[in-house]
Amino acid sequence: MSTEPLYLEKELSWLSFNERVLQEAADRSVPLIERVRFLGIFSSNTDEFYQVRFADVKRRILINEEQGGDEGAKQLLSKIQSRVLKLNQDFDSLYNEILLEMARRHIFLVNEQQLDDNQQIWLRKYFRNAILPHVTPILLTEDIDLLEFLKDEYSYLAVEMQQGNKKRYALIEIPTDQLPRFIQLPEAKGKRRKTLILLDNILRFCLDDIFSGFFDYDNLAAYSMKMTRDAEYDLSQEVEHSLMEQMSEGLNQRLTAMPVRFVYQRDMPADMVDVLCRMLKVSSYDSIIPGGRYHNFKDFIGFPNVGRNYLENKPLPPLDSYHFISARNAFEAIKAQDILLYYPYHTFNHMTELVRQAAYDPKVLGIKINIYRVAKNSRIIESMIDAANNGKRVTVVVELQARFDEEANIVWARRLTEAGVHVVFGVPGLKIHSKLCLITRREDDRLVRYAHIGTGNFHEKTARVYTDFSLMTCDDEITNEVRQVFGYIENPYRPVKFNHLIVSPRNSRSRLYDLIDREIAHAKQGLPARIILKVNNLVDKGLINMLYQASGAGVQIKLIVRGMCALIPGIKGISENISAISIIDRFLEHPRVMVFENSGDPEVIISSADWMTRNIDNRIEVGCPIKDPLLKQRIIDILNIQLSDTVKARIIDKEMSNQYVPRGNRRKIRSQIETYDYLKQTEKQLRKKAEKAEKAEKAEKAEKAEKPVKADKNAKSNKANKAEKAMMNND
Repeated sequence: MSTEPLYLEKELSWLSFNERVLQEAADRSVPLIERVRFLGIFSSNTDEFYQVRFADVKRRILINEEQGGDEGAKQLLSKIQSRVLKLNQDFDSLYNEILLEMARRHIFLVNEQQLDDNQQIWLRKYFRNAILPHVTPILLTEDIDLLEFLKDEYSYLAVEMQQGNKKRYALIEIPTDQLPRFIQLPEAKGKRRKTLILLDNILRFCLDDIFSGFFDYDNLAAYSMKMTRDAEYDLSQEVEHSLMEQMSEGLNQRLTAMPVRFVYQRDMPADMVDVLCRMLKVSSYDSIIPGGRYHNFKDFIGFPNVGRNYLENKPLPPLDSYHFISARNAFEAIKAQDILLYYPYHTFNHMTELVRQAAYDPKVLGIKINIYRVAKNSRIIESMIDAANNGKRVTVVVELQARFDEEANIVWARRLTEAGVHVVFGVPGLKIHSKLCLITRREDDRLVRYAHIGTGNFHEKTARVYTDFSLMTCDDEITNEVRQVFGYIENPYRPVKFNHLIVSPRNSRSRLYDLIDREIAHAKQGLPARIILKVNNLVDKGLINMLYQASGAGVQIKLIVRGMCALIPGIKGISENISAISIIDRFLEHPRVMVFENSGDPEVIISSADWMTRNIDNRIEVGCPIKDPLLKQRIIDILNIQLSDTVKARIIDKEMSNQYVPRGNRRKIRSQIETYDYLKQTEKQLRKKAEKAEKAEKAEKAEKAEKPVKADKNAKSNKANKAEKAMMNND
C-alpha cells in the first residue's frame, strides 16, 4: 500500500486551476484582447478565492486558537500565501508583456503622465462633465469606521495631502458602477494609434480639481488599494423573521464583515499602510499584499477591442436545433422526441421560447421553475410574470442563498410575488441548486408534462459563455419524478422515492456508490468496465475513495475536472487506472456528466451536482439519465472529443504542474472548436434526414395519387379494346 498522501488540499488545487486561467493569458496563440480578458478572469477568480476559501481557512485557524486542535490550517495558510505571491508576480509580468504586445498593434493603455496637450484639455473637460459628479472623498479621521463603508467590489485611491510635516489622508472610490473603467482618448488626425486610459488614472490626473479650494496642501499624491471581505454571514434564527429578511440581514453583515486581504500599491508610504491596516483591523492571518498601480483587474474581463477583429476570438454563431425550428411549436418538438441542447454551441433562445410559448398557450395549466442565477434582464422571469397574468398556476422556487446573487434574487422574489406568482424559498438548511422547469399541459383530456433538466442556470448571458447540457423531455417517468422534486422542495418532510432521477440529498450518495460498485463487479468478472466523469470540482473524499477502489479493481477511469481536484491520479496500487485532465479555453466548461460502461450498455447521466460533499449531502441537486440512444451517443462522442484534446487540455497530477497534454504525432484537436463542428454537422444531418424523409413521403403520396389514374386509364383502355373486338366479331 502506498504511503503517499491520497488527497490534494482543495484550496491549493483551486489555485492550480487559476494558474491554468493565467496560462491562457500567457498563450500567444490566444488573440491579444482575449489574453487581456483572461487577466480579468484570473483577477475575478482571485477575489472570490479570498472571499470564500481563504476566509474559510482563516476561520478554521481562529476556531482552533479558541478550542485547540489541528495546526494544519496555519501550514495551509502559509502555502496559500506563498502560491498566491508567485501567481501575482506572474500576473504582473504578463500584464507588462501584454501592454507591449498591444503597443505593437497600435493600442496604448496610458497613464496620466503620458498625455499630450490636446488629450489633457479633452480629459479635464470630460472629468468635469462626466466623472466629478460621482466623486466624493472620504476623510480618514479617528471618527471614521472604515469597515463601515469600504466595499470589497471596488478599488480606491488613498490620497495623501501633505503641508509641511503635517499629513492628512482621504479615500476616493473609483466609481466603476457608474462609469466605464476604460476611456478612449481622441487622437490627432492621421494617427493610426488607439489610446485608452483607466478611470483610475483620470482621477490621478485631476486630483487637484477635487481637493483644491477645500484643503491646503503643498503636495498631493495618490496610491491604489483594495480590501476583500469574508463573504460568509450568519443568518438570524429568530422565528418571526422570514427567510427574505434573514437574507437581507446576512447581506448587511457581509458588508461589514472582517477583511481577509488588503492589497496596496507597493510604493505607498509605510505610515499610510500602517494607518490603513489599523483602521481596517487587518490581522496577522490576513493577506497583506504589495501590488501594482491597479486593482480590480476583474474589470478587464470587459476590455474593449478598439483594434482589428483578429484581436478577438472569431465568433461561433449559436446553432439552431432542427427539432425545434422544424416544429410548429416547442411542445410538438419535444413530444416527437427528447431534445438535448449543448450551450453555448446551441442557442439558448430555444429555452426562452419554450417558456414564452407556455406563458400564453391556452393548453398550458401551470409552470414550475427553480431559479439559482438569472440574467439582469431575464426573459425567463418576464415569461413567468406573463404566465401569471394569463391565469396560469406559476410556481418559482427562488434560491436566496445563491452566493453573490442573493441581492438580485431578493429583488426578483419581491417582483414575482407582486405579480401574483407563487414564490417558494425552498428547504431550510439546503440550497436548491437543481436546474428544473416543469410545464403542465392539457392535451385531449389528459395532463401531459414537459420537463427541462439541465446542468446550468436559466441565465441568458452566461449561456453564451458557459458550456452546459439541457435535456427537454415529456417522458412520463422522468416528468413525474421532476414533479416529485418540486413537491419535495415545498414539503421536505413528506416521504418520496426516486427510481430514475438522482436527487441530493435523498439518494445521490447511495446511487453513485451503487453505480461505481457495479463497474467494480463487472471488472472483477472480466466484463467491460469504465467510468468517464466530467465535473467542475471533485473533492468529496467518500466518492474519491470509491474511485480509488474502482481503479484497484481494474476499472478504467477518465476524469475531466475544470477546477478543484483533490483526487491524485497515478498513485501506484491506488489510482493507476485513473487519468485526469482539465480544459481551459474560450468557453467555461460547466457541465456535470457521468458515463458508466455497464458492460457495454452505457448509462449516461447529466447532473447539476459537482462531486463535493455540499452538493451530495447538503443541497438539492438533480441528475437525470439520458434514455434516447442517439442522445447518449452524442454525449459520449463529445466527451471523447474532450479526452482527445491536444491544444487546451492540461494534465492533473500530484505536483499540480499544469503541463499541457503532449500532442506527439497526433493532429491538433481543440475540443471546443471540434465540438462546435461536430454539433453543426449533427444538425445538418438531422435536416438532411428530415428532408429525405419528406421527399420520400411526397413521392409515396404522388405514387398513391397516380395509381387510381393509371387504373382508370387501364379500365378505359380495356373497355375500348372489348368494344373494338365486339365490332370486329359483328363484321
